[in-house]
Amino acid sequence: MTEPAPPRAATWRKVLAAILDFLTVFLVLGYLIALVTGDTTEEGFNLTGLPALVLFAAIFAYFWFLPKFGGTLWQRILRARP
Repeated sequence: MTEPAPPRAATWRKVLAAILDFLTVFLVLGYLIALVTGDTTEEGFNLTGLPALVLFAAIFAYFWFLPKFGGTLWQRILRARP
């Protein structure tokens, strides 16, 4: 006998998880990279050049690798894993 497929997560959960994941990674890692490189400002941070590329690479890696290991942070919280 075959096992029934687990129920799929609602689309709104997946979309909300993606938005919250992007904002979380952008703000947290962006600020950490700015602290290391000295690019913090009174309003937050301002990354240009190589630090900005490092942030983009970190965002890409977050969305590429974490789903392979059980889901991203907000996918787990919202139970929105594909």
